[in-house]
Amino acid sequence: MKNKVAWLGHASFRISDGTVIYIDPWEIKKSEPKADIILVTHDHFDHLSVPDIRKISKKDTVVVATDAVKKHLSSDVRVVRPGDRIVIGDVRIAAVYAYNPSKPFHPKAAGNVGYIVTMNGESIYHTGDTEFIEEMKALKADVLLVPVGGKYTSDVDDAIRIVAAVKPRLAVPMHWGKLQDVAGKEAADRFKRLAGVPVELLPIE
Repeated sequence: MKNKVAWLGHASFRISDGTVIYIDPWEIKKSEPKADIILVTHDHFDHLSVPDIRKISKKDTVVVATDAVKKHLSSDVRVVRPGDRIVIGDVRIAAVYAYNPSKPFHPKAAGNVGYIVTMNGESIYHTGDTEFIEEMKALKADVLLVPVGGKYTSDVDDAIRIVAAVKPRLAVPMHWGKLQDVAGKEAADRFKRLAGVPVELLPIE
């Protein structure tokens, strides 16, 4: 990876190489560096954490999120919907669909998103809480951050379908091991064996 991608547990990541970007910060350490950009995929408690956003924010931090998230924040939020594209400094951000076609937890009508972040010539796709969806067939990214825990999101088999659609150079499993009703490390290990592309199991930082 050209950019440093740190897994902060669950679906929370920090991407950095000059610019510091957080995606879905939740239960992060107090010692984390301040954010230039914070991306929030949707308003569920394990993705939208107002205390964590405050913890890593500074005066000029830009928050990008859905309208449902904006309602919970007092700071200035750049609202996005699936299909929107914005540029912040040298970072390009595309908001893409994220929903469950076969489960009730994340309906398409909710307007939840995933993000494709492009910086330093590398694209990183955080899918958000989703299963495989047809819209993914039109997406490409160098690095794929994909849920494998099942229950609320894609399980391993569905994550493999996402890999086949997006064709990343590297995949990183997420959304496993923290909530009691989602799969644990065995799912991440199985994904690594079967994904068909290089897979990195990041340690929690």
